[in-house]
Amino acid sequence: MKQILQNLKTGETEIAEVPCPACPPGHLLIRTVCSVVSQGTERMLVEFGKANLLDKARQQPDKVRMVLDKIKTDGLLPTLDAVRHKLDQPLAMGYCNVGVVMEVGAGVTGFAVGDRVASNGKHAQVVAVPKHLCAKVPDGVSDEAAAFTVLAASRLAMLFEGDFCKGLLVYERISCSVLHS
Repeated sequence: MKQILQNLKTGETEIAEVPCPACPPGHLLIRTVCSVVSQGTERMLVEFGKANLLDKARQQPDKVRMVLDKIKTDGLLPTLDAVRHKLDQPLAMGYCNVGVVMEVGAGVTGFAVGDRVASNGKHAQVVAVPKHLCAKVPDGVSDEAAAFTVLAASRLAMLFEGDFCKGLLVYERISCSVLHS
């Protein structure tokens, strides 16, 4: 199956041939119909990947603190090896997916094979997603519109959880494309 992956060391993005995921307990196995490419999030990830190690550190001060803590407990060389290993792992891109349920994992209720669902699945032909990160797509809602569910929900959560003044108009320019598999 095909999946969009990014090399965190170089920022290179590729469509890779990867094994089809299994359907663990509590998950849905979904055949992707389409997914949203968020030009903001995914551009940021590509730029992060292309940055040198120092710039990566500047962009993620919380991770720097974690690395410094690890140096204290594990030592410098094992920590550097762990950081290099992490940067060598390809990053699966994407978080807005719509598809059809192929398999329902053990313990999952409320979903059936054949259901259309929106999820935070990656850009891949098949994804395994925890059931609590999936929602049925109502009849009459297009796959393209449903693909924006996760993006819209994350923006709503920011409004509800954020420290915004009452009556403040919040505007975010969202520039996205929809991929079809």
